[in-house]
Amino acid sequence: MELKQYFNVLLKWWWLILASVVVAAASSFIASLSAPQSFLAHTTLMVGQALQNPNADASQLYTGAALAQSYTDLVKREPVLRSTLSSLDLQWDWGILQSMVTSRVVPGTQLLEISVLDTDPQRAMVLADEIAQQLILQSPTGTNPDKDAERQFILSQIEDLKANIKKGQEEVRALDDTMAQSTSARQIQDARARQTTLQGQVSIWQATYAQLLAMQQGTTNFLSIVESARMPSGPAGLGTLVNMLLAAAIGFVLSVGAAFLLEYLDDSIKTSDEIQSTLKVSTLGSITRINARESEDVLVAATQPRSPEAEAFRILRTNLQFKAVDKSLKTIMITSPAPEEGKSITASNLAVVFAQSSVRVILVDADLRRPTQHKIFDLPNDRGLTTALLDPAGDMAEFLQPSGVENLKVLTAGPEPPNPSEMLGSKRMEEILSSLLDEADIVVFDSPPLLVASDASVLSTRVDGTLLVIDAGQTRRAQAARAVQVLSSVGTVLLGAVLNRVDARANGYSYSYYYSDSDQRRRRTSGSALVLQNVIKRFRRSSAPAQAEVDASYVTRPTETNSKPTA
Repeated sequence: MELKQYFNVLLKWWWLILASVVVAAASSFIASLSAPQSFLAHTTLMVGQALQNPNADASQLYTGAALAQSYTDLVKREPVLRSTLSSLDLQWDWGILQSMVTSRVVPGTQLLEISVLDTDPQRAMVLADEIAQQLILQSPTGTNPDKDAERQFILSQIEDLKANIKKGQEEVRALDDTMAQSTSARQIQDARARQTTLQGQVSIWQATYAQLLAMQQGTTNFLSIVESARMPSGPAGLGTLVNMLLAAAIGFVLSVGAAFLLEYLDDSIKTSDEIQSTLKVSTLGSITRINARESEDVLVAATQPRSPEAEAFRILRTNLQFKAVDKSLKTIMITSPAPEEGKSITASNLAVVFAQSSVRVILVDADLRRPTQHKIFDLPNDRGLTTALLDPAGDMAEFLQPSGVENLKVLTAGPEPPNPSEMLGSKRMEEILSSLLDEADIVVFDSPPLLVASDASVLSTRVDGTLLVIDAGQTRRAQAARAVQVLSSVGTVLLGAVLNRVDARANGYSYSYYYSDSDQRRRRTSGSALVLQNVIKRFRRSSAPAQAEVDASYVTRPTETNSKPTA
């Protein structure tokens, strides 16, 4: 898919993307206003005393980090939370407090952070600090009488050792003075022996002192508060504006993804290139959607000759004439794979542009199941093709009706017969076709859809060529391929395809070039109504039943001879 195709997908689904962004932003705004403000307070604890120990080893750091992870889970357990509620005299269920508390280990450290989210900032701060205190009480650092006595004994021993070491060192220095002042060898020898003994005792005291001090300062399973909770300065969260922007961004990403997913799942034919690659058939013309509110509006070739749609039909006529350079092309059948793809309107406008080129044209409504041409030209349908088929002696000129367009006559379908396929394949149909060629230079047949009934495939064997109408964005690739296969199986000359109801903006059409100011105003007036009709039709197509059910409804639906067609 090229960059232009990506852009076209976004342009096609702009309304979905815009709606998603607006809905997401509005929902976020409403939710932010309706939700109560919450405040977040934090308390930080240190696990272990490795930072206070100048000779901390790796094992202490690793053990402290592991203990911090365990304390993180213990914060949200029942004993700590119940003790917190009891200490603050809060008559809550501990599960409520549990939903308000989060804890985490600061990555790469022995720091444990406790957070409380509450609607009251003062209460959030108090709860965070109290949970930290209760966690300390649950640890070996807590106020256990035995542990307190042991700690006090160690401290007293450390103080005694400090005093003994200091006193021993003073006595060693005093003995140095004694030996310096002594004149007797005996006194010197006794002083030196006493000094040696005293130095050994001081060394033992120093070693014991170092061990007790390390035991006291290097406790690993030790909790202390590093940073108490502070009063939250503002509500927690990103703020209303940031939430709206974030929701809008999420809505945009999801809608763009949905647009490309819908485009990927859409197997309909949309461009002439897809017709060529899928069906191996040339595209003889592309017709934009006709903005028709009345039945006569669909005859744009007659009522709006300067419109781009009318010009598109003239281009189609020219391409068909080039097709007829090397062979005769006097009878043309217009059909489509499925119903409601615009074949009847294509046939009527093609007949009009042929008539405008000063050739005699007869338009035959051969769709005997659901005829349309009498509605388009506002003609009676009490007599027509079926009447002529049942009246071998009748003069064909009697069944032809003037269309209101010079050089164009219309043979309506007539009353609905019980056996349309058999009548179109009869010997009498050959005679009628021969009689029509005596009355006109070109005969255009509007036939039923190919995949609905066998009428079109039967009639296609009697004409010089068949033109297949493809509804852009609606005709599925499998349906179009099946239609081409049906025509090929009966030996039909397939002239090419017409891409109908093409999006003018996506294909770069300029209406202002062909239209006068009054024409442009008329198109703008009907444009909004057409957009709504298009959305409804797409919804109906996407939720349509299986092809067999559609075919059955087309075949069994009664003819409404007095109703008007819709564009």
